[in-house]
Amino acid sequence: MYYSNGNYEAFAKPRKPAGADEKHAWLVGGGLASLAAAAFLIRDGQVPGNHIHVLEEAELPGGACDGLFRPEMGFVIRGGREMENHYECLWDLYRSIPSLEQEGVSVLDEFYWLNKDDPNFSMNRATLEQGRSAETGNRFELSDAAALELMGLFFTRDEDLYDKTIDDVLDEEFYKSNFWLYWQTMFAFETWHSALEMKLYLQRFLHHIGGLPDLSALKFTKYNQYESLILPLTKYLEEQGVQFEYGVKVTNVLFHFFPDRKVAHQMVLLRGGREETMDLTENDLVFVTNGSCTEASALGDNDHPPVVDVESGQGSSWELWKNIAVQNPLFGRPEKFCSDIEATRWESATVTLLDDRIASYLEKISHRDPYAGKVVTGGIVTVKDSAWLMSWTFNRQPHFKAQPEGQLVGWIYGLYPDEPGDFVGKPMKECTGAEICMEWLYHLGVPENEIETLAHTAANTVPCMMPYVTAFFMPRAAGDRPDVVPEGCVNFAFLGQFAQTPRDTIFTTEYSVRTAMEAVYTLLQVERGVPEVFGSVYDLRCLLNATHYLLDGRRLTEMKLPLPYKLALHAGLEKLQGTVLEEMLERYQLI
Repeated sequence: MYYSNGNYEAFAKPRKPAGADEKHAWLVGGGLASLAAAAFLIRDGQVPGNHIHVLEEAELPGGACDGLFRPEMGFVIRGGREMENHYECLWDLYRSIPSLEQEGVSVLDEFYWLNKDDPNFSMNRATLEQGRSAETGNRFELSDAAALELMGLFFTRDEDLYDKTIDDVLDEEFYKSNFWLYWQTMFAFETWHSALEMKLYLQRFLHHIGGLPDLSALKFTKYNQYESLILPLTKYLEEQGVQFEYGVKVTNVLFHFFPDRKVAHQMVLLRGGREETMDLTENDLVFVTNGSCTEASALGDNDHPPVVDVESGQGSSWELWKNIAVQNPLFGRPEKFCSDIEATRWESATVTLLDDRIASYLEKISHRDPYAGKVVTGGIVTVKDSAWLMSWTFNRQPHFKAQPEGQLVGWIYGLYPDEPGDFVGKPMKECTGAEICMEWLYHLGVPENEIETLAHTAANTVPCMMPYVTAFFMPRAAGDRPDVVPEGCVNFAFLGQFAQTPRDTIFTTEYSVRTAMEAVYTLLQVERGVPEVFGSVYDLRCLLNATHYLLDGRRLTEMKLPLPYKLALHAGLEKLQGTVLEEMLERYQLI
């Protein structure tokens, strides 16, 4: 497997790999990573579709990319997916997946047209004082000292950040900035999370720094991610003959270890409650999604809070990874990610507005008609003075194809579910759906004497506690996440957010698809490059543009710098006089 960029290989069709017809693939888990791997096996590996088996414990595919109507409780979305132009592998996949709504076009085509016609941006990123705009002015408000701290993190070597937290490298001066407000709530970072992961995010999305305050960097699907991304991909795979088996729990993959190679030789699984073993040959390719951010998630309803049960086990994906990891150090250290749910959990809630009594408050904050079928909030609105650090969003409506006319479906989440709410006075984790809705309505500016009635009669709210939702942000070091294809493996690969691939960042649909592409291309030796991560971090123009926005337009010469920095800057600018570099600094208004 190798990386490529440009369009020379982007449109090339690889020749059929040797032995493709003899290969059988076993994909453990039915999330986006597994589905993408199946598609790449067919399209680029040219493995017969009926040789590919997806083994999923749940009743449906999609994993964390969910979006369902449950008759007993209502519409449910545990989270949402934010996308951008440079998801190279995701778009490489979906250019080949037919749309379910428009004949003769791809999912990528319809997504591209949708976001051309209705571009995303927020007109009110944050509120306080019960619905009043926080009036951030799209400014980062980084002091000179905080800006230097952030620069220091940006240029720190990966190995110097192993097992360090954000608190270890940044301080209160930085946390007071709007940059941290935008960053923390958009990506769900906490101060005890990995400093390395934050640095990688800074580098990965450098080209979008200017679009961070108003979320114009983002693009969204027409409907929820299950209907917009998972269903068309699943239909394509089914039409290609891929075998889907639901209610199957894989508990272990056993290996033979040789001096020069590692071979998966047996899979242990539960089917219909009975344990089975399946012998494997080197022509059986096994792809395992190790770990899951939505494992052990618990749903409540409008009248009951969610009840999390991790006492009976952490969930299949974590247990499977532990059973595999104990066999070889190269298979990672799952305990680094799943051992402290107090540090990895937060709570979300799906709110369905049953009529138009609350819609006017949405319109006042978003400055858009929520019934217009276009962008509404343009991403999350963060309640700056919320004890839960609540954020909420309403995407294009209807958010579900089956959504009754006149209803609106939105999403709420709180990063601090242990804190007592500002209105309900209870921690979010103890609240019913209606109580979460009441807290939200309070922060929308609904009169307090109307809140309880509206929460019970004008809305239905389904809470979801996710104990491992930010597990992949836990501080880590080299080897904690196993390589996509661990050294020496000839018929085995890891997929998803807890597999390790260079430079790209987890908690994205792109990461799931990238790991799938790398795994398939490696095990089958596909003669086509995997699209490289967009190199904005190596592009001087992107670096200067990001600096301009991070400084809110301040010039470098206006910064209050330590004396050594001042002297270096002065000397450097003198040497740059009359050069192209001086012209670039002027173009980006830095001097």
